[in-house]
Amino acid sequence: VTGMSPLSPYLNLDPKYLVQDTDEFILPTGANKTRGRFELAFFTIGGCCMTGAAFGALNGLRLGLKETQNMAWSKPRNVQILNMVTRQGALWANTLGSLALLYSAFGVVIEKTRGAEDDLNTIAAGTLTGMLYKSTGRV
Repeated sequence: VTGMSPLSPYLNLDPKYLVQDTDEFILPTGANKTRGRFELAFFTIGGCCMTGAAFGALNGLRLGLKETQNMAWSKPRNVQILNMVTRQGALWANTLGSLALLYSAFGVVIEKTRGAEDDLNTIAAGTLTGMLYKSTGRV
């Protein structure tokens, strides 16, 4: 591009070198530019574990404050509340992480079996996860 001034009087740089016409990432020949279901499974499982831990910690704080409302503010009360927060956080993180693991595993297996990547895989994976979770007798 002729006639354009540099970006800055301090940088002697031609702006045409800053334009990127190519892809930002190097991909193998024939590779997709989107992540597959298996790659997204790690994000799903980790996100569900962290969400479960946060929700469980808040629920544990609520339960801890409710159960210790008759106690004066002291170290035993703080310890009891902290125990409830960590117990509930771990419980919810494990539960949601396990559900995400089942969902992701079912999704990957269904996608590989069918050879297609569409919404039917998501619906089937969610249905199978829910059926397996409820089959253990949990309410």
